[in-house]
Amino acid sequence: MTRRFTVTGHVQGVGFRWFVARHARSLGLSGYTRNLEDGRVEVLASGEEPALARLEELLRSGPANARVIGVERADQINDPHVPTRSFDIR
Repeated sequence: MTRRFTVTGHVQGVGFRWFVARHARSLGLSGYTRNLEDGRVEVLASGEEPALARLEELLRSGPANARVIGVERADQINDPHVPTRSFDIR
C-alpha cells in the first residue's frame, strides 16, 4: 500500500524530513519526504498497513522543534514516483 501524507504547521527548518526518513526506514517503508513551497511537508510512503499507521502517529507528533497542526492522508494507487527500495529526502 502507498499513502501520501501532507503535514501542516511549523514543519520546515526543524529537522522534520530527517525525522520522517529515520522512522520510515526503521519501519521498513520506502518512499520519500520533501518540503512543499507553501510550508508543508509531503510524505509518500509504501509498505504494510501497520507500519504506515505507526508512521502517521509519528507524523502527528513530529520532532521536538516542530509544531504539527494537521496531517492529511490519501491512499495512492500505483504511483510510479515512489522509490521501491529506499526512503529518500528530497
